[in-house]
Amino acid sequence: MPRKQKYPHLLGSKWTARQKTEGWRHFQVANRRQEGPWVFAELVASCDPTVRLWINAKQLTNRLLWQPGWQPLNQMAPEGEPEREPEEFFWLN
Repeated sequence: MPRKQKYPHLLGSKWTARQKTEGWRHFQVANRRQEGPWVFAELVASCDPTVRLWINAKQLTNRLLWQPGWQPLNQMAPEGEPEREPEEFFWLN
């Protein structure tokens, strides 16, 4: 029986870095590689395909580092500021 593949939808997925990475924030997964228990993703900057980097795919689950999809930068907290959680309650006077 074949083992279940970790991160089956990784290839082609799009990501937004919370901080500039190699000068860019928007990336797409171009390749995946499995080495033993580890899965690695090759990220390519969407605006500059010469910028490529390999990361442990588990890092993509860390929302302090990466957000799924290409997020509009004007909706993200400025670099160096923590992202605020949305307000749950609205008080009426």
